[in-house]
Amino acid sequence: MDIKQLKYFYAIASEGQITRAAKKLHMAQPPLSQQLKSLETELGVTLFDRNGRTMELTQAGTVLFEKAERILNEIEEIRVEVKESNEGLRGKLAIGTVKSCFSYLPERIRDFRHNYPAVSFLLRDGDSYQIGELVKSRVVELGIVRLPLEMREFDHIRLQDEEYVGVFHQNALPNQHGRAVSMTAFKHVPLLLLHRVSGAGQYEMILEECKKHGFEPTVLCECPDVSMLLALVAKGVGATIVPRSTLLSFQSPDLVAFPIKNAEVRAKSALIWLKHRHLSKQARRFVEGFR
Repeated sequence: MDIKQLKYFYAIASEGQITRAAKKLHMAQPPLSQQLKSLETELGVTLFDRNGRTMELTQAGTVLFEKAERILNEIEEIRVEVKESNEGLRGKLAIGTVKSCFSYLPERIRDFRHNYPAVSFLLRDGDSYQIGELVKSRVVELGIVRLPLEMREFDHIRLQDEEYVGVFHQNALPNQHGRAVSMTAFKHVPLLLLHRVSGAGQYEMILEECKKHGFEPTVLCECPDVSMLLALVAKGVGATIVPRSTLLSFQSPDLVAFPIKNAEVRAKSALIWLKHRHLSKQARRFVEGFR
């Protein structure tokens, strides 16, 4: 018994006649009758009671009809699902992101889900090096990273640069004029800085900026997870320097952020994917939202 035989049987049962079923299936009547006879012989049962030209299901035929209907419906659902998946309308899209870049995702995921409600998301986090490795190993299709990053293996879209801000506990505010601080405000403050698991990044950029302003900072803590750093600052452990958008996903009444008025360093980021790799249609359509 195969799918073709089930399809033939279902058509006969639905139409109640071999003649009408043959017409619906766009085939001649004799081969359809032969297929039915072959199926009954294989199963060792009579599937229809013949009453002239009309055919009525036997008890065995009724059982097979219910099973065949379920199977044929599932096959059609599989066909549609596979087709939609190929069209980027269904499936799972895996994205890796640095936590300090997470603010790029919520609105885009919301809008994407509005247009493609059958697509679900798998999110992974890590520092820029780790996200790059996840993309290389194809655990995720897309990654959002902070630059610099070795880009030889990636295609990418540069995202908008943003300023760094100094973040302090409200009870340990620096002496500042207006709503901005200078880099020298961090000269005598314990600093908590983002530091990658591997490779150079924001940590080295901030240290270099401090040197340009004539001092070596006191680095109390290095960590690749920005939420940990902000949680420490919220407890009064020290201060940190992070991209402004980071604060959108970490709110605390104990934190106060200031623009850094004389810093040349800017936070740079990119959306990356593996070169020469086929991207799923859902990934390609998600990328379009960043262009």
